[in-house]
Amino acid sequence: MIEIKNITQAYGRNKVLDDVSFAIHDSAVTALIGANGAGKSTLLGVITRLIPYISGEVYIDEHEIKSMKTKEVAKKVAILKQTHHLGVRVAVQDLVEFGRFPHCGGRLMDIDRQKVEESISFMDLDNIRDRYIDELSGGQRQRAFIAMILAQDTPYIFLDEPLNNLDIRYSVEMMKIVRSLVQDLHKTVIVVLHDINFAAAYADYVVTMQDGKIVSHGKVDEIITKNKLDGIFDYDFNIIEHQGRKVCLYFDSNEKDSLA
Repeated sequence: MIEIKNITQAYGRNKVLDDVSFAIHDSAVTALIGANGAGKSTLLGVITRLIPYISGEVYIDEHEIKSMKTKEVAKKVAILKQTHHLGVRVAVQDLVEFGRFPHCGGRLMDIDRQKVEESISFMDLDNIRDRYIDELSGGQRQRAFIAMILAQDTPYIFLDEPLNNLDIRYSVEMMKIVRSLVQDLHKTVIVVLHDINFAAAYADYVVTMQDGKIVSHGKVDEIITKNKLDGIFDYDFNIIEHQGRKVCLYFDSNEKDSLA
């Protein structure tokens, strides 16, 4: 389990996380949603120890993250950030092998090769394993990076806006992969999303953030409501239920009629 207790972080006088506390549910997809600048990406950076924090505590399996060695943290949490900067041209196979670095320091053993092969197979990348990352489509590239963090073999996976620059087909494919990480591999996944309907359709739990604070945290049906979302996004939501799932409509019936 990951527990976040009273985390505060600021850049100068600008407080970007303000006394944030919540627990991440194991073996589930938790979606972080909120307007731009709410603090979602900063929170992911703090939990994975990429960003220092001013006060508070982060516990991973009852160990405070500041007391853990870097290699220990890297064996517990993996993060896929919004942008991927590679200084060299790299093939898919080599990229996925990078994920084993916390375990082998770059000297792959049999167990490392096995994890790489399992990750490539799970992400259906075998037929493009020798292609360079810069030759791939956006969807293929994202799958390759997820294969890399799968090879890292951590129980906790953090995805920061993984749907960026993906069309609807690849976005749906990516969210199905996120679900399979939990259902098939029993991972715990925390994902930052901008599309509320993807959160409603694929997440188990939703955390809403505003101005660096946690506003609400609970199961999808408890959070995807007009009452909870209107204030977070400063928008008049129209939420319906379809086939047992909540769906946000970004227009109301009067607006539709006026456009006819």
